[in-house]
Amino acid sequence: MNVSRDGKIVVVGAGFAGLAAAASLVQAGFQNVKILEAKEQAGGRVCTTKPFTENIIELGANWIHGQDGNPLYHLAKEQDLLVEGGAANKNMCLPHSVTPRDYFFMEDGRQISTDIVDQVCSLFSKLTSKAFESELEEEHRAISLGDYLDVSFAGSTLATSEEGSKVFEWCKRSECTDEAASSLYEVSASQLGYYIALEGGFFNSLGPRGYQAILDILLKSLPSDTILSNKEVKSIQWDFQGNKGKEQNHPVQVICKNDQIFEADHVIVTVSLGVLKQQARTMFEPALPKSKLDAIERLGFGTVDKIFLRFNERFWPEDCAGIQLVWDEGPEDKAVYTSQDKDDAWKETWFKKICGFDTVARHPTVLCGWITGREALHMETLQDSEVADICARLLRSFTGWAIPDISQVLISRWGHDPHVLGSYTFVPHWVNGVKEHEALAAPLPSCSQAPESKPLQVLFAGEATHVNFYTTTHGAYLSGAREAQRLINHYSH
Repeated sequence: MNVSRDGKIVVVGAGFAGLAAAASLVQAGFQNVKILEAKEQAGGRVCTTKPFTENIIELGANWIHGQDGNPLYHLAKEQDLLVEGGAANKNMCLPHSVTPRDYFFMEDGRQISTDIVDQVCSLFSKLTSKAFESELEEEHRAISLGDYLDVSFAGSTLATSEEGSKVFEWCKRSECTDEAASSLYEVSASQLGYYIALEGGFFNSLGPRGYQAILDILLKSLPSDTILSNKEVKSIQWDFQGNKGKEQNHPVQVICKNDQIFEADHVIVTVSLGVLKQQARTMFEPALPKSKLDAIERLGFGTVDKIFLRFNERFWPEDCAGIQLVWDEGPEDKAVYTSQDKDDAWKETWFKKICGFDTVARHPTVLCGWITGREALHMETLQDSEVADICARLLRSFTGWAIPDISQVLISRWGHDPHVLGSYTFVPHWVNGVKEHEALAAPLPSCSQAPESKPLQVLFAGEATHVNFYTTTHGAYLSGAREAQRLINHYSH
C-alpha cells in the first residue's frame, strides 16, 4: 500500500479514542502524528490509582464490556491481563449484576428475602432486554424507558407486594448508573435498540494492573515524543486560506491555551461530549455546521461517580458481595420524580440516589458506592468528610450492624473535571440517537462545501460518535481506529 506519509496530523485528547487513532496511523507509516493532551497524563476517562494499598482502584472505567469483536478484550486476553473465571469475579464491584450474595435492606432495617429480590431483578432484566433487543410493543416506542418499565411492571403480581415495588425502584436507580442519566424518565426506550452489547461475558474484569495495563500497551506502540501533555486546546482554525500575506501550507491551526500553535493537514478531535457541550460554539473557526451543533446539544452526557470507603476493619459477612439500599420512597418512583422536578428538594436527599455499597476486588475492607445524575453532580460539591459521614450513617441505619470508623475516602468527580465534564453518553427521550451519533462523527469539510477546500481537515472520534458502542471504552477505541482508517484510505492512492 502506498501511503504518502507526510500528512501532518494532530490528535486532540489522549484517551482511548485518541490513542487508537494515533497508534493506527503510526502503524500505517505516518511519520508526523502528535497528540495534544490537556492533562498531565494520558488515559482520558480511565483512571487507575493506588490510593489505599499497593492494589489498584479504578476511579474511572471499570470493565471491558463483552468479548466477541471487542478489540480491548482481545488485546487484554492476548497479553494475559484479564481475571479469569468466576471465583476472582466475586467481588469486582459490579453494579446491578445481582448475586445471591447481595444483601438488600429496607429503610426500617429489615432484610429483604433473596427470593423477592431475584424475582424482581429477573423480571427487570427481561423488560430491559426487550428494549435493548428492539422488541418493544408499538405503544411503548414513544415513551421514556422509566415509563415503559413502570407500565410493564404494573401488570406483574410482584407489583402488588410492597417489597416488590420498592426493589423495582432500586432496579431503576441501578440502571441509571448504566445509562449515566439523572433518571430513566429522561432516557429513550426505543433508542436503546441501537446499542449493541457484544456477545460473551459482559463484565470482563482486568487483573491486578487494571485498565492502566491496556493503556500502557497502546502508549508503548507510539514513538516517545508523540504525546504532548498539559496542552489544553483553546481553538481549532480550519479551512485556513493563509490570506495573511504569507503562504499557508497547512489548512488547520490548533491553538493551545498557552498560545502555542500547531499546524496540521488533519486534526482528529476526541474530546468528550461534555467538553463539546461547553466549548463547541467557541472552539472552532469557522463555526461547526448546525447539524453537528444540534447533535452535541441533543445527545445526553451524564455523570456517574464512585464513592470508595475504606474501613479500619471488615464488618460485613464473608458471603456478602454488597449492601443494597431500598427506600420507602426512592428518586426513581414516578411520583417522587415528578414532584422533585419543580424545586431543589432533591438536593436535601441526594444520597437516596446511591444504589448501595459493593465490595471491591483485592481490597478486603473497602466498599464502593455508586451514584449518578444530578445527585452525583451535587455530591461532587460536598467535602469528602461530609460524604463519608452520610454514607456511614446510611450503612448504620439500614443494616443495624456495628460499623467501624471510615479511615479513608476517595471520591470521583467526573462532572466537575474541566477536561471531561461528565462520564458517558446516553440518548434522551425524543432524540434520534443514530442520526445524532452519525452527525457528530461526520468529518469536515463535507464534500458539498467549497470544492477547493482540502478534504478531511477536522475529524471526530470518541464514544459519543459511535452509533452502537457509545458509553464504552471499546466504542472509543473503535471510533479512533475508524478515523485513522479514513485518513489511511485518503492517502492510499
